[in-house]
Amino acid sequence: MSYLIIKYLLTALAIVVISETAKLNDKLGGLVAALPLITVISLIWLYIEQQPTAKIANHAYYTFWYVIPTLPMFPLFAWMLPRFGFWPTLLTCILLTAVLFYGYAQLLKIFNIHLL
Repeated sequence: MSYLIIKYLLTALAIVVISETAKLNDKLGGLVAALPLITVISLIWLYIEQQPTAKIANHAYYTFWYVIPTLPMFPLFAWMLPRFGFWPTLLTCILLTAVLFYGYAQLLKIFNIHLL
């Protein structure tokens, strides 16, 4: 049980560091947020938990493919936020990302890459 608590605390710490950095410096906060910290932490936890190498490699592989359709969300969010407010912007960006992801997954099937 204590292992799980430590795991949660360390993972949460990464998110706190990102948000606190963003408060101090927009550019540095963006840079830290853009780093694949959560993915790296996930890879570390999978390794520590002695998951098979193939599972860890698959996690990295699929993360690459899943990141691409999320990228349009960021400039759209920056453009929409001052015009429509936080919650409508966030909801729109989440919906757009879901639609883009679905279309992207369908497109990748042509190349025998199955995300869904």
